[in-house]
Amino acid sequence: MITELNTPMRTIMTPGPVEAHPRVLRAMSTPILGQFDPAFLEVMDQVKEMIKIPFGTKNKQAFAVDGTSRSGLEAALIALIEPGDKVLIPAYGRFAYLLGEICERAKAEVVFFEKSWESSFEQEEVIEAIKEAQPKIVAMVHGETANGQIQALDKIGAYCRENEIFLMVDAVATYGGVPIEVDKWGIDVAVAGSQKCVSVPSGLSLITYNDRVEKVLDRRYQIELGLSKEGRNPDHIASNYLDLSQLQRYWSSERINHHTEATSMIYGLHEGLRLITQVEGLEAVYQRHALNDQAIREGIKAMGLSIYGDLETKMATVTPILVPEGVDAEKVRSTLLDQFGVEIASSFGSLKGKVWRIGNMGFSSRRENVLQVLGAFEAALLYHGADIQSGKAVQAALKVYQETE
Repeated sequence: MITELNTPMRTIMTPGPVEAHPRVLRAMSTPILGQFDPAFLEVMDQVKEMIKIPFGTKNKQAFAVDGTSRSGLEAALIALIEPGDKVLIPAYGRFAYLLGEICERAKAEVVFFEKSWESSFEQEEVIEAIKEAQPKIVAMVHGETANGQIQALDKIGAYCRENEIFLMVDAVATYGGVPIEVDKWGIDVAVAGSQKCVSVPSGLSLITYNDRVEKVLDRRYQIELGLSKEGRNPDHIASNYLDLSQLQRYWSSERINHHTEATSMIYGLHEGLRLITQVEGLEAVYQRHALNDQAIREGIKAMGLSIYGDLETKMATVTPILVPEGVDAEKVRSTLLDQFGVEIASSFGSLKGKVWRIGNMGFSSRRENVLQVLGAFEAALLYHGADIQSGKAVQAALKVYQETE
């Protein structure tokens, strides 16, 4: 029997998706406009400008790609890759291998530079790997949600720029939560998503790229056959739907008819970006994420648990926690969800079953959520026989908050 939709209320403290901001959900209920209605085009133009702000860029090109974050990653890579191009991928977590798979499917020659997942790379290590591989493109993850580590990029970007190498960066887990400086760091193309620190439902990928990339796109541009039989281009981008050379023209004053825009998602993105850039302000957003991260870390340590990986390169938006010996990680997560309505995440690959991950992103990054997840987590651990310090976690987090007021 098909029943009326009735989803349970959850406190979502995963590395994405996060709780959508109520104002975003309200904006998404706004009446539909046609995709070429002047009122909707004005919304698109404002979205373009706001996307640039958390990226730290003055690039001409910044817009949304319909699809989850992965759509933007794929669009960026297939725009730059032509069969046989060499791509270097420094891998310190799961999502570097996703970049590699996309590159392989685009017929690139993929070179992985791998290390353990406990920390990100020293930039000099990556530069030496670039010198050895001599790639056309370096593709990197800024913040790895699998292990909660963040990668410094400024020196890598400077080297790539000096040597005419494209630097593509996955900023999905950091955009809107920690500072990003696309222009200062020499990033050629950066990709983010709607479902994490922007507090919008999953379904849009955000992208920005500079003039160097735009020149490649202009060389590969081919107008859709249904719009014109002229201008066939043997070097065209392999995908039609994810063709950045066409998408940038859809989002520009040219307004070519590429696809039917997801208008309600754009409304939500507009409101999500407006809230963090115009209402709260980015500096306050970054401070909020940093403060809540500190409270989570202090609460976890007060319980006697260990945080996985290098704390010097831990990112503020994800806290990976080592599962104590003898504790069933999935039973703890199930108790949290079933009894407390709190969701945290497991991890991937060799860390699956060994690490829990608490997200600290967007609208979910709130004091009341932090205190709730710590209290519920402690109770679930005790219920399942974990040897922890009881009654300490919430008090430690409260101390962080009290000392910053």
